[in-house]
Amino acid sequence: MTQLTLAQAQADMRRGYYGGAPGILASGSVWLTAGLASILASDMVAILSLLIGGALIHPLAMLGSRLLGRSGAHSKGNPLALLAIESTLWMFAGIAIAFAMHILRLEWFFPAMLLVIGGRYLTFQTLYGLRIYWLFGATLCAAGLALALNRSPVALSALTGAGIELIFAVATFVRMRNEENRTTRSDEIGGSAQ
Repeated sequence: MTQLTLAQAQADMRRGYYGGAPGILASGSVWLTAGLASILASDMVAILSLLIGGALIHPLAMLGSRLLGRSGAHSKGNPLALLAIESTLWMFAGIAIAFAMHILRLEWFFPAMLLVIGGRYLTFQTLYGLRIYWLFGATLCAAGLALALNRSPVALSALTGAGIELIFAVATFVRMRNEENRTTRSDEIGGSAQ
């Protein structure tokens, strides 16, 4: 079996998961649900919404990838699969810390989660080979710090996370659509040259 280069492994991840865009959309939807729960129910319901909804992000992302004609999986033997697992385990540790922080100050939970999720998205640049993830992760981290320092209300923090995620979901969908169009044009040109 031939070892994949980094570029090949990243292309495989982009192909299988549509560059991560369906996952970002699912995550943004969960953050939006949490923000609305804070407004319509309570801050604790918002926290539980993010935690419970967070468990649905990966299955929803796989479903979204499949609806877009992708496999929702990477090739067997892709060395980047380990990075995806490691970043997920790190995220679980961060979630535990964020949950513990809500005991000290309820409004710190969502900013802490923005820092955790932002840090995880930074690794997605390596996973997918898309620099947009550096900007995405940095934006979430900066928002988390600003919201914590300003002691922002829970609803504002959750809705800020939702807004950032949904904007980057659209940007990533556009990026992947453009990549798909370039590949199609390249294949058509290559096919007509033969």
